Amino acid sequence: MPRDAGGAGDVLRDLRTATAVEHEQVETTLGLMDHDLDADRLAGVLGLLHAFWRAAEEGLDAWAAAHPADAAALQWDRRRRAGVYAADLAALGADPADGDRPALPAVPDTDAALGRMYVLEGSTLGGTFIDRHLASLPGLAGGPRLRAFSPYGEDTGAMWAAFRRFTRAHVEGGGDAGRVVAAARSTFADLAGWCAPAARPQGAPA
Repeated sequence: MPRDAGGAGDVLRDLRTATAVEHEQVETTLGLMDHDLDADRLAGVLGLLHAFWRAAEEGLDAWAAAHPADAAALQWDRRRRAGVYAADLAALGADPADGDRPALPAVPDTDAALGRMYVLEGSTLGGTFIDRHLASLPGLAGGPRLRAFSPYGEDTGAMWAAFRRFTRAHVEGGGDAGRVVAAARSTFADLAGWCAPAARPQGAPA
């Protein structure tokens, strides 16, 4: 989940700086770039992410219903990804169960929506690197093509740029940058806590 490059003095820079610790914690916990990652552990990670995305998108769907113009401008329908995680799990022969999922805060406005989406959308930026890494692992090479890490394909850069433009314009137009950042930090913290079962003790095999 590579960090946004940011920009001096704007909300994207503030988001990147304020969430750096939580971001690192999530990356370390998931271990998607581990050299000894195997199919079983990958399926476990995908299962946790699927459950988290379902909960996160439920809140964003409620926001989109209340703020349809903002949702349309952000192409929210195209950004939904829980179904892609479910398809990847099925491709790995795992059950995309509709069981437990985290209890996340409601998304009352576009400030909160942008903070949550910063976490979800930022996770697409390094998808090609994750895909390439997975394809190189002995236990995963030649397996099914997963889509959750790079759902937009060649449009990844364009989709992220559109999110950045909207976020900056929203804050410049009167949005609350502090609330956007707080929502992003809360989302990262919730994601780290939910994915904690995926963490391995130091030195333990995958």
